[in-house]
Amino acid sequence: MSTDTQNLDVQAVVDYLTSELNGFSGPVDVTKFQGGQSNPTFLLKTPGHEYVLRRKPPGVLLKSAHAVDREYRVQQALAGSDVPVAKMHLLCEDDAVIGSAFYIMDHVPGRNFNEPTLKELTNEERASVMDEMNRVLAALHEVDIDARGLADYGPPGNYFERQVGRWSKQYRASETVSIPAMDALMQALVDERPADDGQRTLVHGDYRIDNMIFDAEGTDCRAVLDWELSTIGHPFADLAAVIMQWQMPAGPEGRGLAGIDRAASGLPSDQDFIAAYCARRGLGGIDHFGYYLAFCFFRMAAIIQGVLKRAIDGNASNPERARQLGQYVPVFAQHGLDALRTAG
Repeated sequence: MSTDTQNLDVQAVVDYLTSELNGFSGPVDVTKFQGGQSNPTFLLKTPGHEYVLRRKPPGVLLKSAHAVDREYRVQQALAGSDVPVAKMHLLCEDDAVIGSAFYIMDHVPGRNFNEPTLKELTNEERASVMDEMNRVLAALHEVDIDARGLADYGPPGNYFERQVGRWSKQYRASETVSIPAMDALMQALVDERPADDGQRTLVHGDYRIDNMIFDAEGTDCRAVLDWELSTIGHPFADLAAVIMQWQMPAGPEGRGLAGIDRAASGLPSDQDFIAAYCARRGLGGIDHFGYYLAFCFFRMAAIIQGVLKRAIDGNASNPERARQLGQYVPVFAQHGLDALRTAG
């Protein structure tokens, strides 16, 4: 049994799964995934199968954050759809087992790309991976939420109104220093919100290339991961989140495409990606895209502020990385203001 058991009582997990999960038997080797900042995630290797355990972090948490039960529900509902997800096995909401709720899913083998530059691929492969990313996003927003039992997965009403309200509260609850750009952005998102166009779809909430597993040899998506922020909402928030990420600096810190010659690298322009998405969904175009982009910068700033606060409080999944990310809060806030001023 592995000694790499940070934040996990392995024996308690083994005892529980032996009792509750059909076909499970040890011995178990446990490795904690180092990526991600929110819900600690572990690979469980047994002689017959590989599983992933995803749990709420220990310690005092913000209300509604780290909702592993929602992650489990949405991925279970998407089984067999055009949106690839890992197979769900069980959800444990009994805190007495390991100290917090957790769920078990299949480990999906394949390739994970940490940056959208896709340096390890050829131009043709890069174009294919990005087109697959586009296809899956459009498919996600075409999911029949009634047929999949997800009509009540998010509250009714204007998605951006409630999301700006929610993340403003989360930000204030984890605020450590005053950031004028963030204050201005939160107010602008209230004042400049477009009229609701009636679109109500499943949204992922953190749709990025590094939250996807691709085929080990090809470019097909095998699974979309990290559904913690998913809800029923407005699809343009997901699309704008992709474009937001690409505006970040290239490299392991920003994980964006700023300064990259996309045409020479086989990567789509923002406009081409948006056009392909609209074509797949039968849309004529997108008005007010600058607002949706600004919203995504705001939400990411609020998220990483929460990550920083957890590091200060001593319960971050990766404290050093959390403090590094925290430096980007004012940067994201300013990018959000710029998006409102420069985009249509």
